Amino acid sequence: MNIAILSRGYSLYSTQSLLKAGEARNHNMEVLDPQHCTLAVEQGEPKLYFRDEVVDDLHAVIPRIGASHTFYGANVVRHFQSMDVFSTVKAHGILQSRDKWHSFQVLAAANVAVPNTALVDYSDYELQLKRFPSGPIIIKVLEGTHGHGVILAESREKALPIIETLLTGRQRFVIQEYIEESNGCDIRAIVVDGVVVAAMKRQSKDGDFRSNLHRGGSSSEIKLSHDEERSAIRAAKALKLGVCGVDILQSERGPLVLEVNSTPGLEGIETTTGRSVSKSIIGYIERNKPRGS
Repeated sequence: MNIAILSRGYSLYSTQSLLKAGEARNHNMEVLDPQHCTLAVEQGEPKLYFRDEVVDDLHAVIPRIGASHTFYGANVVRHFQSMDVFSTVKAHGILQSRDKWHSFQVLAAANVAVPNTALVDYSDYELQLKRFPSGPIIIKVLEGTHGHGVILAESREKALPIIETLLTGRQRFVIQEYIEESNGCDIRAIVVDGVVVAAMKRQSKDGDFRSNLHRGGSSSEIKLSHDEERSAIRAAKALKLGVCGVDILQSERGPLVLEVNSTPGLEGIETTTGRSVSKSIIGYIERNKPRGS
């Protein structure tokens, strides 16, 4: 099959891992930078150009769309879908998962447990704060990644000036309960085609509550409980994501889905677990037998 990875970073670990996994299965692999794709409708038919060449021979694409290029990247994915090219992640799923509040709404509608969360607007934010316990509160910018835009306020009183500053800067954000018993840990589960293919537990570094490996956290492989595995799979299904990373907090009331990432990094999970997520993604494409393959 002819498979393209939609990525702005040819040398990135995740891109290279997918290239090697596809080539090992004798597929024709290439990398297309979405920013160099031109989308068009000509004579009533969708057309896509990469630089100055028509792209019309692909069987499947693997989107690796960065958060800063969500809008155009999702449109590139949607254009491939309109050309009947199989995509491991659909445009709709990318857009839903990138908006944290939207994703919480979708997860709640699907009865997937999440931390208590509220969308903050200009009106009644002090009243919203009073609905949370008097202890620490998490403040999250809606489109942050790798732990950026996540703030821990030690109390409702200390959260108030932070909220006012964000509102003045016209930032969109949510406030969320702090799960103290998680002790700075979370679980990252990778779901491919409705199956958890790898999972790790991440621990924040000393002095930080965020467990992201990009911020110096550590990781170890973990075997998920039945409830944790079910939560990850249900979250992926609710957001209609064929491939995703699901972040889960272990709480006294059971697993809580913290976030769903439509473009999870592969280096941390593959290095930690020794499992090839890339191979699972290629297998997902093969099982779906895209047109003309």
